[in-house]
Amino acid sequence: MFALVPLGALVDPVHVASAQQAPASGGPADPKLIEDLVIANRILAQEGVLDAFGHVTARHNRNPNRFFMSRSLAPALITADDLIEYDLDGNAVNARGRAEYSERFIHAEIYRARPDVNAVAHSHAASVIPFGVSTVPIRPVYHMAGFITEGIPIFDIRKAAGMTDMLVKNSALGRALAQALGKQPAVLMRGHGMAVAGPAIPFAVGRSIYLDLNARIQTQAMGLGGAVTYLDPEEARKVVESGENRSYERAWELWKQKVQSK
Repeated sequence: MFALVPLGALVDPVHVASAQQAPASGGPADPKLIEDLVIANRILAQEGVLDAFGHVTARHNRNPNRFFMSRSLAPALITADDLIEYDLDGNAVNARGRAEYSERFIHAEIYRARPDVNAVAHSHAASVIPFGVSTVPIRPVYHMAGFITEGIPIFDIRKAAGMTDMLVKNSALGRALAQALGKQPAVLMRGHGMAVAGPAIPFAVGRSIYLDLNARIQTQAMGLGGAVTYLDPEEARKVVESGENRSYERAWELWKQKVQSK
């Protein structure tokens, strides 16, 4: 049996009330933040982590209670003009009639629960789906995935709301997902995909790419039929301690150039 969220909790009264009037803007955003957010969506599309669906968001640099997300659009097509500012209840500051992503609550509730997170990516990467629907956990098999040393939790939406359309499209479900994420860098979403968090945009992008690659490599290694040697937890910690940020800084410039050269 699953513990169900009461029906009243699914219709978030805070969201309903605040939706009547657009929240105030957090102020002018850093132009570089906007540029990087657009590029991040395009990078993950180019690398195959995102397709026509999925999204990357960034917390407002001036107001931690605001974040930026594109209007409902394929990530590879996003421009700065497509970005919408939101509050942490998922209310748009400046939607101007544009279609919105229904799963903006994934991002809103992670930002609410995790002050250390400034960027979030959600994807339907096929490589991670098997690990969210089986008893086989994702484990780090190469050094670029050292950040998953403590394991990646799984969010099963049925435990929060029973039978749904699998979409995290209200605050109650977003909170349940953020709770499943806990303090980890990512959470798998059963039969759906993953959400990845980071202290900055390059982290959310890099972790998404390398979690996808690790899942592919692990699946290939297990398919060989023999025992798989995973990174020891101490090895994984040392990888992260040696400078996870430096890896993403180098890779970010490459990914960015590849996108901009098109």
